[in-house]
Amino acid sequence: MFSPSQADVRRFFCSVYAKALAGQGLEAIEIIANEWMDEHPEYAQDFQDVDAALAAMTEVQEGRTNPFLHLSMHLSISEQCSIDQPRGIRQAIELLTHKRDSLHQAHHEAMDCLGKMLWESQHAGRPPDGDAYIACVQRRATRD
Repeated sequence: MFSPSQADVRRFFCSVYAKALAGQGLEAIEIIANEWMDEHPEYAQDFQDVDAALAAMTEVQEGRTNPFLHLSMHLSISEQCSIDQPRGIRQAIELLTHKRDSLHQAHHEAMDCLGKMLWESQHAGRPPDGDAYIACVQRRATRD
Protein backbone atom coordinates (compact mmCIF):
# COMPACT_ATOMS: atom_id res chain seq x y z
CA MET A 1 0.00 0.00 0.00
CA PHE A 2 1.28 3.45 -0.90
CA SER A 3 1.17 5.98 1.94
CA PRO A 4 2.35 9.33 0.63
CA SER A 5 3.34 12.05 3.05
CA GLN A 6 1.67 15.44 3.02
CA ALA A 7 4.72 16.78 1.15
CA ASP A 8 4.50 13.96 -1.42
CA VAL A 9 0.85 14.81 -2.11
CA ARG A 10 1.66 18.48 -2.60
CA ARG A 11 4.58 17.68 -4.90
CA PHE A 12 2.37 15.34 -6.93
CA PHE A 13 -0.37 17.90 -7.58
CA CYS A 14 2.12 20.68 -8.32
CA SER A 15 3.92 18.37 -10.75
CA VAL A 16 0.68 17.43 -12.51
CA TYR A 17 -0.23 21.11 -12.78
CA ALA A 18 3.16 21.99 -14.29
CA LYS A 19 3.14 19.05 -16.71
CA ALA A 20 -0.40 19.79 -17.90
CA LEU A 21 0.39 23.48 -18.32
CA ALA A 22 3.47 22.60 -20.40
CA GLY A 23 1.49 20.14 -22.50
CA GLN A 24 3.59 17.18 -21.38
CA GLY A 25 2.23 13.65 -21.38
CA LEU A 26 0.51 12.53 -18.20
CA GLU A 27 0.33 9.09 -16.61
CA ALA A 28 -3.11 7.59 -15.97
CA ILE A 29 -3.38 8.78 -12.35
CA GLU A 30 -2.12 12.21 -13.40
CA ILE A 31 -4.85 12.44 -16.05
CA ILE A 32 -7.49 11.77 -13.42
CA ALA A 33 -5.88 14.28 -11.06
CA ASN A 34 -5.73 16.89 -13.82
CA GLU A 35 -9.40 16.37 -14.65
CA TRP A 36 -10.35 17.05 -11.03
CA MET A 37 -7.96 20.00 -10.91
CA ASP A 38 -9.75 21.41 -13.96
CA GLU A 39 -13.01 21.13 -12.00
CA HIS A 40 -11.45 23.34 -9.30
CA PRO A 41 -9.88 26.38 -11.01
CA GLU A 42 -10.11 28.21 -7.69
CA TYR A 43 -7.16 26.12 -6.50
CA ALA A 44 -4.88 26.79 -9.48
CA GLN A 45 -2.65 29.24 -7.62
CA ASP A 46 -2.02 26.63 -4.93
CA PHE A 47 -0.39 24.34 -7.52
CA GLN A 48 1.79 26.90 -9.26
CA ASP A 49 4.69 26.92 -6.82
CA VAL A 50 5.78 23.68 -5.16
CA ASP A 51 8.06 25.48 -2.69
CA ALA A 52 5.21 27.72 -1.55
CA ALA A 53 2.91 24.69 -1.30
CA LEU A 54 5.44 22.88 0.89
CA ALA A 55 6.05 25.97 3.04
CA ALA A 56 2.29 26.33 3.61
CA MET A 57 1.85 22.80 4.96
CA THR A 58 1.68 23.98 8.56
CA GLU A 59 -0.73 26.82 7.81
CA VAL A 60 -4.40 26.38 8.54
CA GLN A 61 -6.57 29.00 6.95
CA GLU A 62 -9.85 29.30 8.80
CA GLY A 63 -12.82 28.65 6.56
CA ARG A 64 -10.76 27.49 3.58
CA THR A 65 -10.69 23.97 2.22
CA ASN A 66 -7.26 22.40 1.86
CA PRO A 67 -7.02 21.99 -1.93
CA PHE A 68 -4.51 19.13 -1.68
CA LEU A 69 -6.72 17.16 0.70
CA HIS A 70 -9.82 17.95 -1.34
CA LEU A 71 -8.28 16.71 -4.59
CA SER A 72 -6.80 13.69 -2.83
CA MET A 73 -10.31 12.75 -1.77
CA HIS A 74 -11.54 13.12 -5.36
CA LEU A 75 -8.73 10.79 -6.46
CA SER A 76 -9.48 8.33 -3.68
CA ILE A 77 -13.18 8.15 -4.56
CA SER A 78 -12.34 7.80 -8.27
CA GLU A 79 -10.00 4.91 -7.48
CA GLN A 80 -12.52 3.28 -5.15
CA CYS A 81 -15.13 3.39 -7.91
CA SER A 82 -12.73 2.03 -10.53
CA ILE A 83 -12.11 -1.12 -8.48
CA ASP A 84 -15.43 -1.11 -6.55
CA GLN A 85 -13.63 -1.18 -3.22
CA PRO A 86 -15.17 -1.10 -0.72
CA ARG A 87 -17.62 -3.34 -2.54
CA GLY A 88 -20.73 -1.39 -3.50
CA ILE A 89 -19.14 2.07 -3.61
CA ARG A 90 -19.30 2.24 -7.42
CA GLN A 91 -23.06 1.67 -7.43
CA ALA A 92 -23.59 4.07 -4.52
CA ILE A 93 -21.67 6.83 -6.33
CA GLU A 94 -23.51 6.09 -9.58
CA LEU A 95 -26.87 6.39 -7.78
CA LEU A 96 -25.83 9.63 -6.12
CA THR A 97 -24.48 10.98 -9.43
CA HIS A 98 -27.81 10.21 -11.08
CA LYS A 99 -29.76 11.78 -8.21
CA ARG A 100 -27.69 14.97 -8.26
CA ASP A 101 -27.12 14.91 -12.03
CA SER A 102 -23.46 15.61 -11.31
CA LEU A 103 -20.48 13.37 -10.66
CA HIS A 104 -18.72 16.35 -9.11
CA GLN A 105 -21.56 16.96 -6.63
CA ALA A 106 -21.75 13.24 -5.88
CA HIS A 107 -18.05 13.21 -5.03
CA HIS A 108 -18.45 16.20 -2.73
CA GLU A 109 -21.26 14.50 -0.86
CA ALA A 110 -19.32 11.23 -0.70
CA MET A 111 -16.38 13.18 0.76
CA ASP A 112 -18.55 14.05 3.75
CA CYS A 113 -19.22 10.34 4.25
CA LEU A 114 -15.58 9.38 3.69
CA GLY A 115 -14.35 12.04 6.10
CA LYS A 116 -16.85 10.95 8.75
CA MET A 117 -15.81 7.30 8.37
CA LEU A 118 -12.12 8.17 8.70
CA TRP A 119 -12.70 10.47 11.69
CA GLU A 120 -14.74 7.81 13.50
CA SER A 121 -12.13 5.16 12.72
CA GLN A 122 -9.26 7.27 14.03
CA HIS A 123 -11.08 8.32 17.17
CA ALA A 124 -12.27 4.80 17.97
CA GLY A 125 -8.92 3.19 17.13
CA ARG A 126 -10.48 0.67 14.77
CA PRO A 127 -10.34 -0.01 11.04
CA PRO A 128 -12.51 2.13 8.75
CA ASP A 129 -16.07 0.85 8.37
CA GLY A 130 -16.60 0.58 4.62
CA ASP A 131 -20.18 -0.59 5.07
CA ALA A 132 -21.08 2.55 7.03
CA TYR A 133 -19.38 4.68 4.37
CA ILE A 134 -21.38 3.08 1.55
CA ALA A 135 -24.60 3.29 3.58
CA CYS A 136 -23.98 7.01 4.08
CA VAL A 137 -23.52 7.57 0.33
CA GLN A 138 -26.63 5.46 -0.40
CA ARG A 139 -28.71 7.49 2.08
CA ARG A 140 -27.68 10.66 0.30
CA ALA A 141 -28.71 9.09 -3.02
CA THR A 142 -32.19 8.27 -1.73
CA ARG A 143 -33.05 11.49 0.09
CA ASP A 144 -34.30 14.68 -1.52
